[in-house]
Amino acid sequence: MTPIDPTEALRKLVWPLRLTLLGMWAERIARAFWPLWTILLLTFAALAFGVQDLGPILWVQIAAFVVGTAALVAAFWGWRKFRKPVRAEALARLDATLPGRPLAALEDTQIIGAHDPASLAVWRAHQARMATRAAEARPVAPDLRLSSRDPYSLRYVALTAAVMAALFGSFWRVSSVAGIAPGPAIAAVGGPSWEGWAQPPAYTGKPSVYLSDVTAATLEVPVGTRIQIRLYGTEGALVVEQTIAQVAPQPVSATPETPKPEGVAGLTDLTVSQSGRLAIEGPGGREWQITATPDGLPAIEVSGEMTREADGTFKQGFKARDDYGVVAGRVTITLDLAAVSRHHGLTVEPEPIAPVVLDLPMPLKGGREDFTEILVDDLSKHALANLPVTMVFAATDAAGQVAESMPYPVLLHGRRFFDPMAAAVIEMRRDLLWNRVNGPRSVEILKAVSNRPEDFLRSDRAALHLRVALRELEKMQGGMTTDQRDAMAETLWNIALMFEEGDLASAMERLQRAQDRLEEAIRNGASPEEIDQLMKELQQAMKDYTQELSEEAQRNPEGMPKGGEGQEITGDQLQQMLDEIERLMKEGKTAEAMALMEQLRQLMENMQVTQGEGGKGEGKGPMGDLGETLKDQQDLSDDAYRDLQQGRNGQDPGQDPGELADRQRDLRGRLGDLQDQKLPGDGTETGEAGRDALDRAEEAMREAERALEDGDLDGALDRQADAMEAMREGMKEFGDALAEENRDGQENGGTQEAGRADPKGRDPLGREPGDAARIGSDQNMVQNDPDKRAQELLDEIRRRSGEAGRPVEELDYLKRLLDLF
Repeated sequence: MTPIDPTEALRKLVWPLRLTLLGMWAERIARAFWPLWTILLLTFAALAFGVQDLGPILWVQIAAFVVGTAALVAAFWGWRKFRKPVRAEALARLDATLPGRPLAALEDTQIIGAHDPASLAVWRAHQARMATRAAEARPVAPDLRLSSRDPYSLRYVALTAAVMAALFGSFWRVSSVAGIAPGPAIAAVGGPSWEGWAQPPAYTGKPSVYLSDVTAATLEVPVGTRIQIRLYGTEGALVVEQTIAQVAPQPVSATPETPKPEGVAGLTDLTVSQSGRLAIEGPGGREWQITATPDGLPAIEVSGEMTREADGTFKQGFKARDDYGVVAGRVTITLDLAAVSRHHGLTVEPEPIAPVVLDLPMPLKGGREDFTEILVDDLSKHALANLPVTMVFAATDAAGQVAESMPYPVLLHGRRFFDPMAAAVIEMRRDLLWNRVNGPRSVEILKAVSNRPEDFLRSDRAALHLRVALRELEKMQGGMTTDQRDAMAETLWNIALMFEEGDLASAMERLQRAQDRLEEAIRNGASPEEIDQLMKELQQAMKDYTQELSEEAQRNPEGMPKGGEGQEITGDQLQQMLDEIERLMKEGKTAEAMALMEQLRQLMENMQVTQGEGGKGEGKGPMGDLGETLKDQQDLSDDAYRDLQQGRNGQDPGQDPGELADRQRDLRGRLGDLQDQKLPGDGTETGEAGRDALDRAEEAMREAERALEDGDLDGALDRQADAMEAMREGMKEFGDALAEENRDGQENGGTQEAGRADPKGRDPLGREPGDAARIGSDQNMVQNDPDKRAQELLDEIRRRSGEAGRPVEELDYLKRLLDLF
């Protein structure tokens, strides 16, 4: 075999070897000198952006010294770290990438067996294989990663800054640094004798323009663009003339604080306010016709009608636009006094009501050049709620320009109250906020409407709080401050919420309240959102009531009626009635919906009467005794309040305070006896919570008793209110515990179907079951034809709308009803 010449084999690898060596040079230069070129790139970027022109020459000189020193230190550090790569190192790196290190094998010499033909043949075969492998060598890429040496990536920051400077900066500005050297500066040969920049306002998003690069005769810039011109050479050789600024700019003169850079003959700084001429007169000068594009005013307008949510929140759409984008907006809401119906408490002149100013929502995504948004807020507690107002929308652009919409007259939506007592409290609250002189009138009206409250007040707690509030309001008749008025308004608001939401103990009372509120809402033309919310409330009350009937049938099957003809109505059928009412309302068939509501009311009343006749055992036991105690406590509180009012009016109290204290003591004793008995849920968490509530009630009774003995009727009423609230809470806890016991009993062996206590299959009202697919049986549970009833209501509305003697408000309301039908 022919021997292999190592020199010839390596000669074929000359280019892979050279490229590998070049890569090692780049690698070692980068590792040693990256701090130096980082400093140089940052310095170039700063100069190209004109940082040297922002301060006095002294600062520039200091910065130049610091940068120069840093560059020298970096160069010295790099020189110490740099090690020149040689051919042998490149050969070793290239050999390391090949299997078996063939390049090293080609340079080896046979020592043993060099004169043995067989050994020599083996050696030559080995070298031939190594030469074949060496021929496959490829250049080795350098390792330019510097993350371990530059953990903060300063090199990338410098590179990015240099690229941005090259794109948006000016190379001519770099040359201006020559002026920092001591002695007179001379403009660079062949360089410009002037420089200029046009910087549009930042909010426009337009880039700066280097005027030396603008060769066209015209230039368009936004109004507000800042133009800076720097003149070099002999002072007076070049002059700036312009008609684009309303006030002629004064040449920037040198001062001890801001010395003019050496070699700079003149500095001009102006802001474009109009179109005109800009010229640099003199050798090498230039002239432009500047077109100033004005920043248009923003625009804003109302979009759509105001809508009301069920909770009183209002929504009002608006549209806004601006050529560069709207940055902020607001709406000012002011009372529209001319549109107010001046009746009742609004007949007097109102006290000054400050306009309401709300910030408008801005888009979180996308541009603000042209957008539509919705203002959502709740001003139900404000004095302007549910009164005519004017809304003026305003939009502001980045230039500070403000544009306003036309006044938008609208009824400011707020929460509406459908419980009659709650609505009365809210109306008196409105009158009080209108003018404090309405205080005595509000007291008299609220006293009148809350007199003998047994038939319509469905929140004893609210009634007691109202009594306390009226006493406080009476004390303020001599003079009410603004803070007192606002505090009383907040109190009345909370009382109205109590009346509206109720604290009714029985499911039947909650159901009746839900029906009343829904009917009142329908009559008052409530919004779809309010109707939907009230329908949900009615459905929940209906569900609670049917569950209560079912549990009562399981607890007391013998006491339920078992005879009589009638019919059964299931929970599904009741839900079907509610769905039908909701459908009629959505279709605008108000009369039909009201007729069906009346049918549902009569059905519930029939069920209530029958239940009362059959459940003669109801009221016995601890729960019945606790209810009687609560009722007696309410009677005692009513008597105490009546005596308090008579005393204030100069009349003799109806009862001696000592007699009232004795009655309070007896009630406390009865409550204590009840706690010694077995109560529902004893031993459970719910039962213990009920007993804790009774403990609080007993303590409040004791304090009320002491107050009555001391003749403090005010304090006694407050403590009695606490006692009744605690008893109601205890009754609720015991009721929940009792329901849980009944459910457990049914699961552990109860066999009766819910609502079917009668073995003959009759419901708790003694009625026979009807068809499963429709409400009622073949016998009418209420002798009422919905279509006929609807026609009767419609005829009555038409009749009343034709009576011209009726009030204007009533005629308007009747007209709206006819429009709906």
